[in-house]
Amino acid sequence: MSDFDSSAREAIYRVIGARRDMRNFTPDPVDPGVLRRLLEAAHAGPSVGYMQPWRFIRVTDAALRGRIHAHVAEEQERTADACGERAREVQRLKLEGIRDCGELLVVALCDQRERYVLGRRTMPEMDLCSAACAIQNLWLAARAEGIGLGWVSLFEPATLAGMMGMPADAQPIAILCVGHVPAFYERPMLEAEGWDERRDLDALVFENSWEAAAS
Repeated sequence: MSDFDSSAREAIYRVIGARRDMRNFTPDPVDPGVLRRLLEAAHAGPSVGYMQPWRFIRVTDAALRGRIHAHVAEEQERTADACGERAREVQRLKLEGIRDCGELLVVALCDQRERYVLGRRTMPEMDLCSAACAIQNLWLAARAEGIGLGWVSLFEPATLAGMMGMPADAQPIAILCVGHVPAFYERPMLEAEGWDERRDLDALVFENSWEAAAS
């Protein structure tokens, strides 16, 4: 039995389908109440062993935001070099909105490996998976609120950790640009830019063994 009527279920699927990785923002501030709801949605995410490994750092210092942006810009150039013949494509892509978004969050993992073994003994990366679930919760809640979110991964973890004053047992996994947007993209930005396209679902669903087509 579902506790949700058809309109509520439809809304969930609409939000999932309309979620976008946003890069273009307006400078309008995010209402503090909305930001709190987004963080609460993230904190309601599932976590292996109930470890709740996520930590969120809100960047409010303009100079720090500037240093983060400069570092990400350098990493985009290094990424372009690593992409070989597609280097120019990478250079022209807008891959972050750090200077423009209303809120900037850095998400980090807090290393609790010795304490939290349940669910992680053979798969220690489940703390990262748990934090990714929290970010997805935040992302979907933001879309439902009409707020854009962009996940930036172009950074050197040790460098960003140093900027944020993180302890040795913490590791940054995401820079999140959060804020109002002029409009949500009709299609994922990298798809619209011709970088790649969404795979056909039927080619990714197997039955009983690898690459055995599901009936």
